Amino acid sequence: MKIGIIAYQGSFEEHMLQTKRALNNLNIDGEIIPIKIYKDLNNVDGIIIPGGESTTIGLIAKRLGILDEIKEKISSGLPVLGTCAGAIMLAKEVSDAKVGKTSQPLIGLMNISVVRNYYGRQRESFEATIDLSKIGKEKARFVFIRAPAIVKLGSNVKGLAELNGITVMAQQDNMLATTFHPELSNSTAIHEYFLGIIKG
Repeated sequence: MKIGIIAYQGSFEEHMLQTKRALNNLNIDGEIIPIKIYKDLNNVDGIIIPGGESTTIGLIAKRLGILDEIKEKISSGLPVLGTCAGAIMLAKEVSDAKVGKTSQPLIGLMNISVVRNYYGRQRESFEATIDLSKIGKEKARFVFIRAPAIVKLGSNVKGLAELNGITVMAQQDNMLATTFHPELSNSTAIHEYFLGIIKG
């Protein structure tokens, strides 16, 4: 199994470590590679779009001509995990809690509406315990950093976890989105679940 992690900025190194831990826990032989240019996408079985600054990640990917290729591969069924900024990039509809509609480059394939900076500046960073029973995992603590919120689930999207009634994890077929940072947790549950999606 070959997992590619978009590596322009953000917490991609933490994702690489957490993916390695998850592969070991599940006894899966796997290779984890950073993705920066189009050829890095060759033969990957799944990709992770990490947290960071979604506008920056989108602009760099677009400038390097890789954004459309990523979109095409996901469209064709390549499994993807988008966390925080990655969830924003996957969403069809994005607005900002302060400035409203945004015009950032998006992959835009997942039938979800996301509000950036949902929790506001006062709660720029916090930890919360999330119930993961819908994916057959133990509840775990996760970090939210300038986190978005999934405010609407469209057709064919399953809400998999909530925090105070707000969706924080959702899945549509091969696409998995979390508004928190699973790579910064002691729990490898989200990465293990994603590897399960890849295995099919």
